[in-house]
Order: sequence, then C-alpha cells, then structure tokens
Amino acid sequence: MVMSRRSMTAVRVEDAGDGWPIELATLAVSALFDATALTPTWALGGGEGSLAHQSPAPPHGRQSVLALKDGFAAIAAASRSVLKPSERLREELGRIGRDMERHMPAVTESSGAFRGAIWTLGLLVASAARRPQDRRAVSVAAGASAMALMPDRFAPELLTPGSLARLRFGAAGARGEAQTAFPHVVRIGLPALRSARARGTSEEDARLDALMAIMSRLEDTSLLHRRGRAALAAAQAGARAVLDAGGTATTAGREHLRRLEQTFLTLGASPRGSVVLLSATLFLDRLVA
Repeated sequence: MVMSRRSMTAVRVEDAGDGWPIELATLAVSALFDATALTPTWALGGGEGSLAHQSPAPPHGRQSVLALKDGFAAIAAASRSVLKPSERLREELGRIGRDMERHMPAVTESSGAFRGAIWTLGLLVASAARRPQDRRAVSVAAGASAMALMPDRFAPELLTPGSLARLRFGAAGARGEAQTAFPHVVRIGLPALRSARARGTSEEDARLDALMAIMSRLEDTSLLHRRGRAALAAAQAGARAVLDAGGTATTAGREHLRRLEQTFLTLGASPRGSVVLLSATLFLDRLVA
C-alpha cells in the first residue's frame, strides 16, 4: 500500500512497519556516512579535509546524514508491499525525497550537496524493500533503474548543478547512472572494493580504492559544473595514477592520493558524484553481506 500524502517527517523510523525498512534505512545512512567520513568535508559539503589522512566527517556532516534516516525508512515503507514498480509509487518516492531535501536546511546549509545521495540511495532502498528475498547487487540496481525510468508528474523543473552539467557537457549524471542500473557501482565500484579486500588491504584502503576506481571512469557532474572538462580530466588522471601505483595501501599510491587531494583543493572543486556512488557501493555490498 502506498503511503498517504502526508509529510515525510510524520513517518518516523518507529512507524515504518516491520524491521526491514528500518534495517534498510540504517544501511543507507551508514553507507553514506562512511563514504563522507572517508572523503571528508570537501567531498559533499565543501571546505577542507584530507583524503590521505582519512579525517572523520565533522559533527555537522554526521548530523546531516543522520537527518536522512527517517526519510529512507519512509521510502522503504512505501515500497515494502509493492509487487511491481508504478508511476504512483515513483511519484510518492519523489515526494518523500523532496521532503527530505526541504528538511535538510534545519541541520545544515549544504542540503543541496545531498540531493544526489537522496536520489541514488532512495532508489536503491526502494528496490531492496520491494524484493527482500533477492539482495543481489545486480537485481537491486535493476529494480532501481526501472523506477528511475518512470516519470514523476510532480517533480519541479529545476536547473540544478547536475542538470546544467548534463545540458552543457552531455554527461549522464545521477539520473543517467540510475536509469542504466548504476554501472559505475555494479561493474566498477563493487569489484574494486572486493578485490582490494581480497588482497588483504585495510577496509579504509579498500573503500578508497573503490572511490578511485569510480572516479577514474565517471563523468562527475559536480566537477564538470564547477570547473569544466579540465577538472574532470585532472581527477580521472589522478585517480588512475593512484590505482596504477598499486592502490592507496602502497607508499606510491598514497603519495599520488595526496597529489590528487591537492588538485581538488587548488581547483576548489569536489568529486561529489563519485562519493555518492561510493556510498551506493557500500550500501549494496552490505546488503548482500
């Protein structure tokens, strides 16, 4: 049954029904927090930080991520008993997502930075909620794609940084990534994460290597919007250099990581799209664990 059109904030985690929506919301929030903690404040909200030192996310960043938990639980609850994706469900999920965005400013001034995370993780949470018996990454991504391809009559026509980058540079962006079943997550991020673990690297280095793998291939619309093709090329080349040097667990790889970080600080730009897809990678990885 689809929820009535009441405010997302009225659907608290405690009211989400059985434990599955709550579990999915917890997984989504923990994945996003771990991605942003690994790639600190400049990754989603701007400011300074250190990839190389894996600084923890600042308190306001943690508060911002936790503020999304009720919304993800509401998304899961709305999708829980729906056997087949529908435009009605798509519109309901869109409404919940917009409510999540509107309530972010009460916690942080960087609510727009989380728009891509709400879209990406929201679709994956909805897909996983519909079919709890099939937690395979490819199945969950396919279900999210089916939902992303459906129209939302109530979505406002806004020119966001991502949409402007898509118009100017022809990049797929978060929408295109979702509609094609998250190829940079399923085919790149997850294999890189698990391969690094298999080599015996630490969990932090495995996550960083997954981020580098995604960044080396993704047309990150955040970078494109802020600094154009030159910034994207620098990010992709820097990420490839880290991986070619053996990954972030090696001395050479860590040095290339420091250089990449300095590149971002010099550009005043952040690979937010890559970080969001890292959070999706972590979510799908934990979903099947």
